[in-house]
Amino acid sequence: MAETPIKSHRPQWNTRWGFLAAAIGSAIGLGSIWRFAYVVYENGGGAYLIPYFVALATAGIPLMILEYGIGHKMRGSAPLCFAKASPPWEWLGWWMVTFVMFGINAYYTVVIAWCVSYLVFSFTLAWGTDPNGFFFQQFLGTTSGNQRIGPIRGPILLALAVVWAANWMITFFGVEKGIEKANKIFMPLLVILILILVGWTLTLPGATEEGVIRYLKPDFSRLWEAKVWIDAYSQIFFTLSLGFGIMMTYASYLPPNADVNLDAWVTNIVDTLISLLAGLAIFGTLGYMSVQTGKPFEQIVTHGIGLAFVAYPQAISLLPSFAQLFGVLFFLTLTVAGIASSISILEAFNAAIMDKFHYSRKLTVTVLSMLGFLSGIIFTTRGGLAWLDIVDHFLSHYALFVACILQCVLLGWISSISELRQHVNSVSSIQVGRLFEFSIKYLIPGVLAVLLINDLVADVQQPYGGYPWIMLLLVGPGWLVGTLTAAVIAARRPWRKPSE
Repeated sequence: MAETPIKSHRPQWNTRWGFLAAAIGSAIGLGSIWRFAYVVYENGGGAYLIPYFVALATAGIPLMILEYGIGHKMRGSAPLCFAKASPPWEWLGWWMVTFVMFGINAYYTVVIAWCVSYLVFSFTLAWGTDPNGFFFQQFLGTTSGNQRIGPIRGPILLALAVVWAANWMITFFGVEKGIEKANKIFMPLLVILILILVGWTLTLPGATEEGVIRYLKPDFSRLWEAKVWIDAYSQIFFTLSLGFGIMMTYASYLPPNADVNLDAWVTNIVDTLISLLAGLAIFGTLGYMSVQTGKPFEQIVTHGIGLAFVAYPQAISLLPSFAQLFGVLFFLTLTVAGIASSISILEAFNAAIMDKFHYSRKLTVTVLSMLGFLSGIIFTTRGGLAWLDIVDHFLSHYALFVACILQCVLLGWISSISELRQHVNSVSSIQVGRLFEFSIKYLIPGVLAVLLINDLVADVQQPYGGYPWIMLLLVGPGWLVGTLTAAVIAARRPWRKPSE
């Protein structure tokens, strides 16, 4: 069993706005921009917002209050918080920050590298008349066989180095001078960029009628479908950086009198509003594209990678004027959103290392940035897209859902959830009642268990993505077991004193 964690001086946010900017920046990642809008459209348009806000109130906000509260109370990273709550559970904190840092962030930074590359491509509209062929064949150079990794793509590797250099530079200077200052620039810039894109998009022919109205037109009959409600709760867990150990770490830098509950509400609501706003730009552009090409909207709308790197570039090329500028604005928006999230993941793991082993920030950040860069190289190869898809599926579903369930078990049942509720209420202007405890102990674990079982049944019935079983088992569960093993090893190491 680990020794009693050592107390240490922690840095602190200079301003409340600095903390909120960092937390919101972590939540508003690439998925908030390209995934949220499609989920709204697919699940009943404006009617979907009803189950979404129910999920936000009963799962998103309670879970964020839980993570803010435990980080603020225990003054530590995820491993330190869990070690203080119950020493045998320290491994869970390490698993969170490990699979996020060397799994999710490993491929996430590669996707940011794509955005950086396309930011450069936008100056000349380099994708030409066939954005699909350009992205998959010329840019990614995807291999014909899923199992074949192939050589590294040099331009992507170079862009990945740029992304990790940015991550290193921002976190190297600490919480106040690095992360806080960067996010105070990133968040206003992100909102301004999105507002410019929305304003510009809504002037295009067909943007409102064919795009925005289809995006938000409510279909209340969909509310009777279980899938819509499942997707609402699923989106909550995907979009808010919960279960990553990030929000605990960021909350540990808050002053003692921080308004934890209100900050959780603000983070959730602002993330939702920005996601909705970004959806106007996305669907407005797709509506314009539908009008210009004469294709039905249903054949144009897509999500994820296909939206950002195929459909959107094609729409940009159709603009009557200033197409290059529009492309630069869009991919700059994605790049800013991505880096704001990526640095939060790096900081969560960095804080865990410093809490336990008391290495200097400069040394830890430098080593972790190099290791993070190296861990992403596999995804820069010609076969990297298949690896990215598999690792993302297993980590963002199985690892994330299991980690959140176990977090609720630890803090809701083994540790005292009532004491944590008293703590957050003692420093907050908005009080949480018994519903908070009910959500943590019963509702959230129950919903996550349903999501987990749904994914498991689907994957057993048919191999995910049509990939060979052997590849799925080696890459997906292999990454889970590898990160879990590293977490257990880290948890078994003794806590060092600052002077050692």
